[in-house]
Amino acid sequence: MAFQNQSGGAQKPAKGKSGGKTRTAPPASPAVNLEAKRPPARPPNGKRIREHKAESRLVRTLSSILTALMLVFSAVGGLGLLIYSQFEAPGPLEVAKGFVVPKGAGRLDISARLEKDGIIANRWTFSAGQMLNAALGTQLKTGEMKAGTYEFKKNVSMREVVDILIEGRTAAAKVTIPEGLTSYQIVERLKAIESLSGEIEQVPPEGTLLPDTYVFTRGTSRQEMIERMQAEQAKVIAAAWEKRAPGVPFQTMQQALIMASIVEKETGRADERERVAAVFVNRLRKNMRLQSDPTIIYGISNGQGPLGRPIMRSDIDQKTAYNTYQIDGLPPSPISNPGRAAIEATLNPAQTNDIYFVADGTGGHAFSETLKEHNAAVTNWRKIEREAKAAKAAQAAQAASLAAPTASAAAAAQPMRLNGPQAVAAKPAEAIPVAPSAQLEASDPAGEITTTQSAEVAVPLPVRKPKR
Repeated sequence: MAFQNQSGGAQKPAKGKSGGKTRTAPPASPAVNLEAKRPPARPPNGKRIREHKAESRLVRTLSSILTALMLVFSAVGGLGLLIYSQFEAPGPLEVAKGFVVPKGAGRLDISARLEKDGIIANRWTFSAGQMLNAALGTQLKTGEMKAGTYEFKKNVSMREVVDILIEGRTAAAKVTIPEGLTSYQIVERLKAIESLSGEIEQVPPEGTLLPDTYVFTRGTSRQEMIERMQAEQAKVIAAAWEKRAPGVPFQTMQQALIMASIVEKETGRADERERVAAVFVNRLRKNMRLQSDPTIIYGISNGQGPLGRPIMRSDIDQKTAYNTYQIDGLPPSPISNPGRAAIEATLNPAQTNDIYFVADGTGGHAFSETLKEHNAAVTNWRKIEREAKAAKAAQAAQAASLAAPTASAAAAAQPMRLNGPQAVAAKPAEAIPVAPSAQLEASDPAGEITTTQSAEVAVPLPVRKPKR
């Protein structure tokens, strides 16, 4: 028998376990009927399941990537800190050391050589440090590393090395070329400087090198130094030529340079250059021979140095292209490399009528307009020279007597024996009154710097056998 529930639906009888009897469920409460019913479960959908799985895989992939990136960034950051600390830290160099960057060398080559020389610890850290600093925008210098010779101090850091090489703060050296050296002497001086490199192609023409102090980087070629001196001399002579005094008897700059080289060798006193130049300029105007002793020396030595002895009468009589006692006018080329002051003095000589000069015993010269005045000055110089020689001989004799009194006494007791040329009394030296000056040359102990001291030269006469 079926029961009708309150909602109008038939209610099926429930079967019991025993006896096959049907057991009916009690009617539902009205409150139960008022509760919201849970909707039935949505049937499974294959597309939705696939989308859900794809989203899960994407999330997992992104999570893995982010994790990996975090690990990479952490490693890079740690490596960067390590590189930065090594880049800023004191380097391995134990003592100051020089380093040459040749022209055209690249960054990798430079860093490899720095590592080889023990200036930096690691070339790769050196290169990476530069890139890291550039990326971070720090104050590291930027640009190409410049060629030159450098000197790095003890424990120099990689940062300091980079700054020095990019700024080109080279270890500078200098050489001083004195006025009055010949081109041959200047070349020899440059050859002796170990901080220069390379060979000089040929001895440059006389007078084309400007004596001065030159600053250069270690490793500079010697030929480059020669070319630099030539360029400077060309500038000086051109500038002085533009400011030359009206009426100087020079048609070309070369003629002025020849005269300046003679003036340079005749005096080293700054207060006399214009007046010495005036003597020679006045002689040119009067068509008188220059009669300069330095020209005799140059013609004999070919510009390779001093004679090492006084000028002899035979030297004055010897006819060479440079002997201004024998030729008219100027010699064919300069006899030295004159400095700026001598060039300017030659092109702007003093306004005097002097045509003679001779040493005055004070380190300077006595200038004269007439031969009579000049001969008096020569006589005075001869007197000073004799007194100086006598004083020197007395000092030598005194030193010898103190050193060997016994030997001196024994020698004095022996009778004097003179045979042959030694028996002839020396004749007084002949003065050369027409000469404006005469000059003795001396070398410094190193044999490199030639200086001059003007003096009237005593010309030894040939020794003759006594008449019987």
